[in-house]
Amino acid sequence: MLAGGIGGTSGDLLMHSLDTVKTRQQGDPHYPPKYGSMSSSYATIFRQEGLRRGLYGGVEAAMLGSFPGTVIFFGTYEWSKRNMLDRGLNPSLTYLTAGFVADFAASIVYVPSEVLKTRLQLQGRYNNPYFNSGYNYRSTWDACKTIARQEGFGALYSGYKATIFRDLPFSALQFAFYEQEQRLAKEWVNSSEIGLGLEVATAASAGGLAGVLTCPLDVVKTRTQTQVNPEEAQTQPSRSFQPESSKSMSKGHSAKARSADPALQARLMHSGPRTVQVHAPVLDASSVFTGLKLIYKTEGIAGWFRGVGPRFVWTSVQSGTMLVLYQYLLKQMQHFRPDSEGASVV
Repeated sequence: MLAGGIGGTSGDLLMHSLDTVKTRQQGDPHYPPKYGSMSSSYATIFRQEGLRRGLYGGVEAAMLGSFPGTVIFFGTYEWSKRNMLDRGLNPSLTYLTAGFVADFAASIVYVPSEVLKTRLQLQGRYNNPYFNSGYNYRSTWDACKTIARQEGFGALYSGYKATIFRDLPFSALQFAFYEQEQRLAKEWVNSSEIGLGLEVATAASAGGLAGVLTCPLDVVKTRTQTQVNPEEAQTQPSRSFQPESSKSMSKGHSAKARSADPALQARLMHSGPRTVQVHAPVLDASSVFTGLKLIYKTEGIAGWFRGVGPRFVWTSVQSGTMLVLYQYLLKQMQHFRPDSEGASVV
């Protein structure tokens, strides 16, 4: 569990800047989008906003959920996997199921940090003159207080279903691919030690492929967690820096929002968050499939895969770092417990 926590946190920290680029591409409220290719987006954010408040905006929030989340994940994954294998379940089905169960257990911890991280990444620096995200938090703590005060504590779990719909399939596919690739690699070299090169290749390819396949769900998750309730935007102007054109459009949204059931915590789901036409539908934040259909209708397949480049690189490097470090730390820890049975992902 400790090895998993260290590995996961290291991977998240290493690739946070690229995750910021992906978030900006997916949640860009401007039309046409301000951020295009991965390299130009990276350079633009760094030049205009810097490293600390720009590319690494929201890193504190990410770390709050990363370590405890990965500790819970790996502990649950290993326990679930061993119990199912001991009962004679099919290995492929076991790896998929264990990944589902582990990510669901960890989601209670990491979803609130994911909401804070995503909003701060989209916002960038405080009083950002280069990018109007609809949010303007001074810090992670200020974001937490503001969300709880203005939107209620439940808003920290906004997009919970969308996050689960993204992360459960991702974790299940990632570990199913990883376990099978590890098995094939060991058969190929005819040894249980496959070497650092194959360790990195199996881990990175498993994460990258799972990341690409789940990219449409990641787009829905990002937009669900970063969209602004139009009524709140009118009553709490300090939260955002909206140009006059955006404000006039928001007034049209506000009349619809007031007629909706407030228990739904309705948010706008559309191709350009906060700059969409007045007639855009208002959806429940948990409408994952409706969000997928709407994005496809307004943007096509390209909308589903916005930010797929950064997501592929991010999940590849993050998974490679996490799983390779996990295996390495487990082997090192075995030296301190020579009489105990060693644990392994595979």
